[in-house]
Amino acid sequence: MTTDEHAERFTLLRPLLFTIVYEILGSATEADDVLQDSYLRWAEVDLSRVYDTRSYLGRLVTRQALNALRAGARRREDYVGVWLPEPLLLDEHDPSADVVLTESVSMAMLVLLETLTPDERAVFVLREVFGFGYDDIAEAVGKSVVAVRQVAHRAREHVRARRRRFQPAGAARAARITERFMAAVATGDMEGMLALLAPDVTWTADSGGKVSAVRRPVVGAERVVTLVLGIFREDVRIEFVNCNGTPALAAYGGDRLEAVFLADVADEKITHFYVVRNPDKLLALEAPRRISR
Repeated sequence: MTTDEHAERFTLLRPLLFTIVYEILGSATEADDVLQDSYLRWAEVDLSRVYDTRSYLGRLVTRQALNALRAGARRREDYVGVWLPEPLLLDEHDPSADVVLTESVSMAMLVLLETLTPDERAVFVLREVFGFGYDDIAEAVGKSVVAVRQVAHRAREHVRARRRRFQPAGAARAARITERFMAAVATGDMEGMLALLAPDVTWTADSGGKVSAVRRPVVGAERVVTLVLGIFREDVRIEFVNCNGTPALAAYGGDRLEAVFLADVADEKITHFYVVRNPDKLLALEAPRRISR
């Protein structure tokens, strides 16, 4: 088998492999590193012994992702302020009609997955999102099939218990609510802003201590409006982008990306703002990504 065939098979599945690793790590930058390392390992594999390329590569990148997740645990413990997943800029051809895939990369789901153990997270992602068999998952995480079934059940129950009570809005409705909110911000319409926010709307910001931002979640419509008015100044340019399968706001100071704001929308109200301001987490937004399952 030639190196070209290794590259061809890997490239064909790269959107899927990237999505798996991104959902396990919550970081596009680290996912790229894992895929690079995984490809080097893949290039040494005897392809005549690979009967299912998707399963083989899925197991390979999962093992590498788990190693990276465990290695980075201390950095996350020492992180200044709230740690949020790295936002993912998606290209215009992304399969947004795939509801399962879109929800799986949403900021709300990625934040929820952060509450799982590494093994629970990997098992949940591989089984519930990508439909891998228990045998493949067992080999990927180094556990027996019986143990993996138990982990999968535990992870499903954990996720189900912490999912939002209200059905999240679709992309079109979320875009409409977000645009109405920004129109109210632009005109200083306080009543209009408050009408579009849930009473217990939450503002969570991630700066990593590198730029100015609140270090604890802020709860309450009036408090969130005060924050919004302080941030969306006249000298800030706002662009609508597709991040993590939902309409998001990219804030620029001149040509420099300063922040990304992702809004959760349910029952015609914005229920949560996720604000990523750590400049290290904005680097990956220079180019859109493709995801797949």
